[in-house]
Amino acid sequence: MDIRDLFGIRLPIIQAPMAGSQNHQLAAAVSMAGGLGSIPAGMLNAETLDAELNAMAALTDRPYNVNFFCHQPAAIEPEREQAWLDLLAPFLREHQIDPASIPAGATRKPFDAAMAEVVERYRPAVVSFHFGVPAPELLQRVRATGAKILSSATTLEEGRWLQEQGVDAVIAQGVEAGGHRGMFLSEDIDTQVGTFALLPQLVTSLDVPVIAAGGIADTRGVAAARTLGAAGVQVGTAYLLCDESRTSALHRQALQSPGADSTVLTTLFSGRPARGMINRLIRELGPRPAAVPAFPLAGNAIGSLRATAEPQGISDFSPLWAGQNASGCQAIPAAQLTRALAAGWPD
Repeated sequence: MDIRDLFGIRLPIIQAPMAGSQNHQLAAAVSMAGGLGSIPAGMLNAETLDAELNAMAALTDRPYNVNFFCHQPAAIEPEREQAWLDLLAPFLREHQIDPASIPAGATRKPFDAAMAEVVERYRPAVVSFHFGVPAPELLQRVRATGAKILSSATTLEEGRWLQEQGVDAVIAQGVEAGGHRGMFLSEDIDTQVGTFALLPQLVTSLDVPVIAAGGIADTRGVAAARTLGAAGVQVGTAYLLCDESRTSALHRQALQSPGADSTVLTTLFSGRPARGMINRLIRELGPRPAAVPAFPLAGNAIGSLRATAEPQGISDFSPLWAGQNASGCQAIPAAQLTRALAAGWPD
């Protein structure tokens, strides 16, 4: 079964959820073109998610996906927080930011009962999770709406675990993928492998459909994923320059520069490994220093630096998320890109 049958869509293309770079407009454009648009809820609360889904419903009645983080909330460790502020001290001084002014607490919350209520109200066709799946009672509430449930696996072990939890399909997230790694059974970066190494392992070992993600930017990547047994593909980076995306001007500029050819997995912006383009912060501190607090607590201090630097046209502290293959990025309508990608999966 490919994902056209599973989700009731015409094209086997999922637009990857990209928090901070999109809203319902991109998702709706992809869904109306026949693919599966995705709304990222990782940075939303129940009220803002309700508004997003209401706006989505006003644009289309086609199937769409809503994506949630389901990480374990991090405990604040004062010594580690102070070590993080000490590491950032030169940048804070440079931009005249008082460390005492930096907010405390989590900037992102995992899927919870309030979010489940929104899902029950709107009943999206697909609900996907990052960092595993939520607690059984919350997962059952989502399943009871009739939604198909997806989650990302970055290793064979994670794929098998997700199948045991009853997901309807597994996203094989290769190490090439931009943004946050979906890894949840291990924190060891050395366990992460490429899409076309991971995909056939999962296809062979699992009974549920497997969706390829990471490094797929054109028809050749789509065709290769199909050859290796994928049920469909999920594409993120290629959509970042599309007309309907909300990618910032600084991020767009970076995607169209030679710097887009060089990305790295870094914990600097949130506390979890995520792939993005190299900027000053990464160059000067290294991509994964030990002082970075647990996810998502690192985001507070970085957010203060971003708020000061970005209005000056400075991307030194901005998370310029991108996968290893930005060659498919085009400033075109998302529907056009979706149809172009699907040409690599002829009937």
